[in-house]
Amino acid sequence: MKRYNTLNDYLKKRFKGKIAKVCIDGGFSCPNRENSKTGCLFCTEEGAGEFTGNRLKSITIQIEEQKRIITSKWKADGYIAFFQNFTNTYAAEDTLRIKYEEALNCEGVVGLAIATRPDCLNEGIMKLLSELNKRTFLWIELGFQTSNENTSLLINRGYENKIFESAVNTLSELDILTVVHLIAGLPGESKQDFMNSIKYISKFKIWGVKLHSLYIQSNSPMKKYHEIHQFNLLTLNTYIEYVCDALEKLSPDMVVHRLTGDGKKELLIGPVWSLNKLKVLSSIDQEMIRRDSYQGKYHQR
Repeated sequence: MKRYNTLNDYLKKRFKGKIAKVCIDGGFSCPNRENSKTGCLFCTEEGAGEFTGNRLKSITIQIEEQKRIITSKWKADGYIAFFQNFTNTYAAEDTLRIKYEEALNCEGVVGLAIATRPDCLNEGIMKLLSELNKRTFLWIELGFQTSNENTSLLINRGYENKIFESAVNTLSELDILTVVHLIAGLPGESKQDFMNSIKYISKFKIWGVKLHSLYIQSNSPMKKYHEIHQFNLLTLNTYIEYVCDALEKLSPDMVVHRLTGDGKKELLIGPVWSLNKLKVLSSIDQEMIRRDSYQGKYHQR
């Protein structure tokens, strides 16, 4: 038993079976990338979708290919179609509807997960998401990364905290589940900055969280920034400390979608330890046991 609420356990309970995510490339772009030419400092050429399907193939084919990979390893009772690369609400509403409906029409798909930016959720798109939410399982993932507005400028996030707050509040009013991404070890940030971000998102009605340490790939602008500024990446032990402290502060009801992240081995500059996901996760488990701790232990409602 994990000492935190895992997505796997949540989905098993909700759907009475094993549910897998199939990661697909919907063929979207990103306004931040188009406006600044580079996008966020940490973003790669694949838009954080190194392990998704091929955008030159239809959504249906991508899903079927992903399903075959999954079923070769273990049996799944259903699938969440995860639109992962870039900004998956950055298109006209009619275009979005066609893509989402194609995914939902695939055999075995029981819901949608849509990764996007809070500044790409206008009134019409919110209406479409609300409609989908009423007839299928849906969650929206927002790339927030940090509550420190100075850091957000440095990493070229492209929007202010107030935009995030507005989006989260509207999604909450529509009863749409929201997942927030945070990155530990961003340039110039301390442990306190990371914990401030944990405290900040805890003020809102947020269903889930994704955490990972900053890692640098050779196909991201962060590579050049790191070469110039030579800031230190987190060690494994430091990251474990960050995560366990964060889990203790999070609401006990929040669903933990991810506690580590890794890039492609051939593109990764560092930290190398991030490639060993099993070791990272087992180290977190061991530290929580050592502390005799659990998610929400020090949460303040």
